[in-house]
Amino acid sequence: MATYDVIVIGGGPAGEVAAGRSGEAGLSVALVERELVGGECSFYACMPSKALLRPGDLADEIARVPGVSGGELDPAAILRRRDEVIHNRDDSSYVPWLEERGVTLHRGAARLSGERRVTVGDEQLEATKAVVVATGTDARIPPIPGLAEAKPWTNRQGTNSERVPASLAVLGGGVVGVELADAWASLGSKVTLLEMRDRVIPAEELEASRLVTDGLKRRGVDVRLGIEAVAVSRANGEVTIDCHGGAASTAEELLVGLGREPRTKDLGVEVVGLEPGKPIEVDEQMRSRAADWLFAVGDVNGRALLTHMGKEQARIAADVIAGRNPTPVVVDGRQAPRVIFTDPQVAAVGHTLASAKDAGLNVREVDHAPGGVAGGSFVGRGADSFARLVVDEDRRVVVGATFVGPEVAEFVHAATIAIVGEVPLERLWHAVPCFPTRSEVWLRLLEKYGL
Repeated sequence: MATYDVIVIGGGPAGEVAAGRSGEAGLSVALVERELVGGECSFYACMPSKALLRPGDLADEIARVPGVSGGELDPAAILRRRDEVIHNRDDSSYVPWLEERGVTLHRGAARLSGERRVTVGDEQLEATKAVVVATGTDARIPPIPGLAEAKPWTNRQGTNSERVPASLAVLGGGVVGVELADAWASLGSKVTLLEMRDRVIPAEELEASRLVTDGLKRRGVDVRLGIEAVAVSRANGEVTIDCHGGAASTAEELLVGLGREPRTKDLGVEVVGLEPGKPIEVDEQMRSRAADWLFAVGDVNGRALLTHMGKEQARIAADVIAGRNPTPVVVDGRQAPRVIFTDPQVAAVGHTLASAKDAGLNVREVDHAPGGVAGGSFVGRGADSFARLVVDEDRRVVVGATFVGPEVAEFVHAATIAIVGEVPLERLWHAVPCFPTRSEVWLRLLEKYGL
């Protein structure tokens, strides 16, 4: 039996950070990964999807600038560039970073086999301090008759396909659905998006949903709302989706973007009294409520299914295990900063107006378009845009912010600082934005509030 101070199960972004930071603290660390070090984000989600989306965004921006041309897309070249971004699904470049921090990599599927014990194939590993679970999630395939048999795309095929399908049906108008509908439509696929609710990205501001829908339609996507898939079949090279609330839809391929499930089914969590297939609930130190030696970070704990939040949770867990006694500011779910990389992009942090009211906060919203300031003459010229601050009237601090428009992803970090730091409005008023940049939208928003 090999013994380490810490065993980390799962080598995605959260697992890498937990292992690396523990190693930097002088602890002996084993990292167990059954597939690719770097995980879903690096090879099948964040990175390849952005590689597919960026060319269309850039072509749209070129079209908005008079005197500039040449925004035609070359799908074959874009797919080659996508493969370059994901290192052709080769994780060898990730391993040296771990080795530099003294982390020992074990390849294989891991199972909890007892207190502080993990089995990897024929190997038995033991941890003196902690086991950290960072196994992430898998795409959810709901029990729609015929769906599984039709072999639909999940995010993995949706970001890694080596060809552009002639037509693509997308089930679900959440982040995965709208991003991949945008990407494949930009590359020439005839895309139909089917969403059972009355708007796409329903967790975001209503105006953000409307502008993303408009953007998808400009891209050529057939957006169908209030549509529920009730049966799926594949025959003669096509997939047919029978729908309640609308006509059947047929396409060459079907992509499912209907949520995620934690990878705990075959993890052996029952040895600590947890239910396989369910998230591992944790406290603010990322410690499992089932055992004080078991930690869970990233998507597997269900707190915030975002890569950057998984990394933050990993830093917290590693510091707790190393005895650094951090005082974490844990941000969960819709409170976390987030970006949807469609055109227009949606960058948001904290509450929407609706979620703030649902939380019982006394709030007021102020709106202004980023394109309506001087910087909008140079970036996103003439494009639809929207910005909103949600202000807690009792504390006079920002509790939510949303920015919609071309290339607004970088806007959200300033709002994150304002929210996490609980910066008073009167102090924000003196954080002067440069002229002429679209960051002047902050000044306009605060002016509208009455400062």
